[in-house]
Amino acid sequence: MNPTKSSLRISRRAFNGLVAGAAVLGAPALRAQSGNRIVLGQSAAFTGPAAQLGIQFHAGAKLYFDALNAQGGVGGQRIEIVQMDDGYEPDRCAENTTKLLAADVFALFGYIGTPTSLAALPLATKGQAPFVAPFTGAMGLRQPFNRLAFHLRASYNDETALIVRQLTNLGLNKIAVFHQNDSYGKAGLDGTTLALAARSLKPVATATVERNSVDVAAAVATITAAKPDAVVQISAYKSCAAYIRAARAAGYGGTFYNVSFVGTQALADELGKDGAGVVVSQVVPTPYSASKPITREFLELIGKGGNKVQPNFSSMEGFLSAKLFAEGLRRAPGKNLTRDSFISGMEAIGDQSFGGFQVSISPNDHVASRFAELSMLTGDGKVRT
Repeated sequence: MNPTKSSLRISRRAFNGLVAGAAVLGAPALRAQSGNRIVLGQSAAFTGPAAQLGIQFHAGAKLYFDALNAQGGVGGQRIEIVQMDDGYEPDRCAENTTKLLAADVFALFGYIGTPTSLAALPLATKGQAPFVAPFTGAMGLRQPFNRLAFHLRASYNDETALIVRQLTNLGLNKIAVFHQNDSYGKAGLDGTTLALAARSLKPVATATVERNSVDVAAAVATITAAKPDAVVQISAYKSCAAYIRAARAAGYGGTFYNVSFVGTQALADELGKDGAGVVVSQVVPTPYSASKPITREFLELIGKGGNKVQPNFSSMEGFLSAKLFAEGLRRAPGKNLTRDSFISGMEAIGDQSFGGFQVSISPNDHVASRFAELSMLTGDGKVRT
């Protein structure tokens, strides 16, 4: 396959500005795109309180793409990513996305977070650019159906349904929700409320924290006063860790459940021994146990690369997302790759097993997986599934 000029060309001025904006992130030294390179654009948090989410996802994706490129890429074409830092702020993400689209990147890939992705998707739609594997499970990015958007992971509704089922099966019905005060937090709150309503229950208390903040005192006071059996947390690792510590200091003895976006290893690192017993739902296979072929492939490539990539759930999701993107490229019809032919290739994936991780994409369903399971922090910086 050879990209058409209209699908991959980057104007010199737009490209120079893009590289200048991305250079601080250690982006590859890129030249104007040639016929053997496919350039993806990624706006994500690479600095700030959510930085580890972007850093780890990107590391996992690059691990896969680097290995693929070393074998000749797909049809002789290398895949590269231009990263731009948005600090997990929607306005910065929108600005980055506008620059990436002006530079005519082939697709937008691996955006981190709900509020940022919600800012970017309308821009991608207007620019007719594929929007692949955002690191979010928000229903607002999946409904209504968008032909340009493809999702690797299960939704927050899937994750919160699993959490609520686990808690109620244990007889823990007094459930509170601590959530980020934005579209991500609302998506998780809505999923939890929906799952509780199916059991004729509702949250006993809710409280919020601002995005990129660890000011949790008011939330701790509100929720602790309701004496919940468990607190479902819908935020990133810094604020969730701050909440857990503050709640325990206030005498709360219940359990804490998080959805996958929290950044499991980052949360474990933040909490240390205070993490013992904290539960996190996951949407990709464990990166720590080589029980599945996909994990063995992941760990083997990390080893071959000198162990520079940390194996964790975020980097595993980046790895699988890159694998999904490459599979769509392989299946793109025709000799000349275009965005439309790539979309057709993605929709042709059908039902596949990526080393034991099942994916399914069709023309009418662009959500590849609904896999979700629970994991627990052990208090020694590790995660058990």
